[in-house]
Amino acid sequence: MARYTGPKHRLARKVGVNILDKSSASLQRRLNITPGVHGKKRKRRLSEYGLQMKEKQKAKIMYGLMERQLKNLVKKVQTKRGDTGEMIFSLLETRLDNLVYRLGFAKTRFNARQFTSHGHILVNGKKVNIPSYQVRVDDEISVSDKIKDNPQLITASEEKEGNIMPFLKRNKLSGKLIRTPKKDDLELPFNIQLIIEYYSR
Repeated sequence: MARYTGPKHRLARKVGVNILDKSSASLQRRLNITPGVHGKKRKRRLSEYGLQMKEKQKAKIMYGLMERQLKNLVKKVQTKRGDTGEMIFSLLETRLDNLVYRLGFAKTRFNARQFTSHGHILVNGKKVNIPSYQVRVDDEISVSDKIKDNPQLITASEEKEGNIMPFLKRNKLSGKLIRTPKKDDLELPFNIQLIIEYYSR
């Protein structure tokens, strides 16, 4: 299945939570209305399976993952010792496209994915064009000289100034992952435990 390229607001309304990188007044007003011609009809109570699937959809939309990507990530973690939820969160947050967004080099994860896939992002001085690339602690992320004057990059960088996640360190147009991200670092709009249960069926 191809990656979704339609209206992003529709995805947020589908799960009833604003999990997009940006917001608008119109989205906030319509969040409780499911998209489609029957969106205003009374909602039915979700089953346990339905709740699990909804949480899984939130994570997929937020991080821009395909079904197979998220499934493989969860299955991979389930074979390891430790807190499964923490490890899933860590792997999601240390994707290269996500860290490019978190460092403020792009306004949205979609833009971050574009910058990465077009070869504008460097990891330890080497070009990496794989958005799902797993960044390790002490890896340095920077932007190529080609886009240092990009207006989108400059605006995003200025807006993010002073609002960097505690597991990251930024110096102008470069940044570093200084430790493993933890769930306590931010408030997630989805329940990781329900996602684990969904893929454990």
